[in-house]
Amino acid sequence: MQQIKWFERKFDFSFKQNIFPSIIERLDGTFIRLKSKTERIPPKLLDIKPDGKWSIKEHIGHLIDLEPLWQGRLDDIIENNDYLRAADLENKKTDSAQHNNTDIDDLLSQFQNLRNVTLDKLVKLTEQEVYKTALHPRLKKPMRTMDLFLFVAEHDDHHLASITEIERS
Repeated sequence: MQQIKWFERKFDFSFKQNIFPSIIERLDGTFIRLKSKTERIPPKLLDIKPDGKWSIKEHIGHLIDLEPLWQGRLDDIIENNDYLRAADLENKKTDSAQHNNTDIDDLLSQFQNLRNVTLDKLVKLTEQEVYKTALHPRLKKPMRTMDLFLFVAEHDDHHLASITEIERS
């Protein structure tokens, strides 16, 4: 089964319930899922680039590369900015970072450390801050803090599914 490309995804943030605790739980679980997946994959497969696309290490590296963006976008919302900062839609940082030259345990540790910084910020938010908004520059939609981190959790899952696809092939 082929998963939809990330930039073709559509998102609906019209729900009213506060699902933020569940979103935080998903975000917290990404590291555990990455670690579990990579432990069962033979090391020689971690840096294979199927069809010239990203390897498993590069998918993990991409999550590392984007964590500061998520943290910055949280700051944008909390600071009442009208727009969320833009992402590098060409993923130049990931493409040039040479994540395949980094040990898998180091990649996992980097991700865990960065994600823990994000989680520490998220658990301290008030309910009012969870509902604050800023406009997403690509989607042209207002995103609440809750929506932004649902988007992040979906992005994590997208890359976890890509890792699974590589593993199965």
